[in-house]
Amino acid sequence: MSTQPYLLIAAGGTGGHMFPAQALSEAMLARGWRVSLSTDARGARYAGNFPEAVTRQVTAAATFAQGSKLTRALTPLTIARGVATTTWEMYRDRPDVVIGFGGYPALPAMAAAGILRIPRLIHEQNGVLGRVNRHFASRVDLVACGTWPTPLPEGAVGEHVGNPVRATILEAAGAPYRLSPDGGIDILVIGGSQGAGLFSSVVPEAISKLPWDIRDRLRLSQQVRPEDMERVQQKYAELEVEAELRPFFDDVPERLAWASLVISRSGASSVADITVMGRPAVLIPYAAALDDHQNANAQGLVEAGGAFVIQESELTPKLLAGHITEILSDPEGAAAMAQACLSQGKPDATAHLAELVEALRKTKGRPE
Repeated sequence: MSTQPYLLIAAGGTGGHMFPAQALSEAMLARGWRVSLSTDARGARYAGNFPEAVTRQVTAAATFAQGSKLTRALTPLTIARGVATTTWEMYRDRPDVVIGFGGYPALPAMAAAGILRIPRLIHEQNGVLGRVNRHFASRVDLVACGTWPTPLPEGAVGEHVGNPVRATILEAAGAPYRLSPDGGIDILVIGGSQGAGLFSSVVPEAISKLPWDIRDRLRLSQQVRPEDMERVQQKYAELEVEAELRPFFDDVPERLAWASLVISRSGASSVADITVMGRPAVLIPYAAALDDHQNANAQGLVEAGGAFVIQESELTPKLLAGHITEILSDPEGAAAMAQACLSQGKPDATAHLAELVEALRKTKGRPE
């Protein structure tokens, strides 16, 4: 059996859970740890960018919030099967530490670690605990908080860590901000699955309302759903705006480094990337987010002066155009926003979280 310390990461299938989990896996491998990822079949499809050295453990998981009536009725049995299978796997190959990043696929591993009394902690990316993390918060050794302050239940021990960002983001972190009165202007629009549809309608109309001296200098990168691609491309062609549209950008760090302005949802990972890079932003929180956590994520950045926030219910092309114009017509003010944004970043979040994992192993792990 390997003498390497062993970390098991439990995470759900969205980018918000998987990006920080990926960042930690990279850091722990570099520190000489063996790392596994425990997730469900859906989560495994989002794990393609994890290092090859990270082994995947696909287990049964389910939620009461999705699926047919029959599927929801069988949820307790599915969860029980996942917990039993994961407990047996951990018994055979016992991790030194288990960390959960939230999402219902993390539940079996976190429950199994509790049964086997394995040291465990959770990382919560958002300013409001998700359901699975809320359930375990007072039962684990530590809650590492990505957003601060994050309200915690009685008995939970929390520490402000920040949200780990991927190595590719860190490599470009703090790149100089550029916006000149007469040079090119780069706008990055990243909506993800919870923003691309809405942004495809509102952003082109907002761009059409910008003053010509701004619009004429624009280079736009926008995430657009395939079904909207032709319509949005045609609109920008009519506006004579240089626009690169893709369903997904695999070079977000480079685009962030060149961005004069970012328009985005305020998911935890998006906010972490924007603040570590230091870019002015217009944030549109996802209205249907559980417990309104995207507003909580944006709060600190807005209060620091690094971003404007527009509620989805108030979002109009005219209002968005006004914010874009205010930022891009004032290079000095935009640079100040970039600096304020950078002040909110936590580029050391991954290292901090890795140190917590190692400390937990030393204080509560098995004797060496």
